[in-house]
Amino acid sequence: MSSPFQLVASDIDGTLIRTDGTLSARTIEVLDALPVPFVIVTGRPVRWLRQLFDQMAAPVPAICANGAVIYDPERDEVLRADPLSADLLLDVSKRLREAIPDIALAVEVEDGRAFWYEEAWPVRWENEGKSVRVLATPEELTSAPAVKLLARSANHGPDDFFELVSRTLGDIATTTHSSSSALVEISAAGVTKAAGLAWHCERHGVDKSEVIAFGDMPNDIPMLTWAGRGIAMGNAHPAVKEVADEIGPTNDEDGVARYLTDLFEL
Repeated sequence: MSSPFQLVASDIDGTLIRTDGTLSARTIEVLDALPVPFVIVTGRPVRWLRQLFDQMAAPVPAICANGAVIYDPERDEVLRADPLSADLLLDVSKRLREAIPDIALAVEVEDGRAFWYEEAWPVRWENEGKSVRVLATPEELTSAPAVKLLARSANHGPDDFFELVSRTLGDIATTTHSSSSALVEISAAGVTKAAGLAWHCERHGVDKSEVIAFGDMPNDIPMLTWAGRGIAMGNAHPAVKEVADEIGPTNDEDGVARYLTDLFEL
C-alpha cells in the first residue's frame, strides 16, 4: 500500500541529527531514497544550515527561524521573510527590559545571515566572522528588522522564564522555546513553524493532510499539530509528546530514518 504522505518535514536539532551534530549514514541513505520531497523546518538561522547540508547528498528547501524565513539553498535565495519590524522590536524590548531587569537580548538580522547581541549575551560559538557582532549600544537592537529576537535570563528557570516573557508580551508577538536553558525565541505575531510550512506547501500544491512532520521541542508543536501526522521523537519534550499523533525512536536511534523506512517501505 502506498503512503498517503506527499511531503516530509523535519526539525534538525534533537530530531534529524544525533546529539553530536551528525547525520548517520542510515539517515543520509533514507533521505536520498525518499519518493517524496523533504523539507527542513528549523529554529536555526540560514547561516547555520551549511553544517547540515555538507553532510547530505544535496541541500533541501529550508524553513528557518521558526517559520520567519523560507530559503532556497540551490539559489541561495530567501523566498519569503516575515520579520519583526524595528518599531515592534522597540516596543517588545522596552516591555521586556521593564519586566525582567536581568534580561539579555540578541537579534537575527539580514534574514538570518547575521547575529547581533548585547554585551551581556553569553556567546556560545565562534568563527562566524563579521556575521556576528556585539552591539555598541542598546539602541542598535531596534535599528533594523529582525527575523528573530532572542531573550536570556540568568536568574530564571527555563519554564518560568518562558511564561514570564509570554505573559509580558501577550499577543503582540509569538514566543516559543527550544532550549533546556532560560532562552526564549520571539517572532512576529503569527509566525510559527506551521505558518512557514503551510506557505511552502501551498506554493507546491501539497495539502496539510499529505504532510508528515517530525520534531522534539515546544517550537515544533504548531507544526506537528498542523500536519496530517505529527511524530514526536522519543527524546522529545513532554509537551511535544502530549500533542503528537505518535512517538517514535530517539534522534540518537535514527528515529526519523527508522520511521520513514517503515512508512515508505524503503
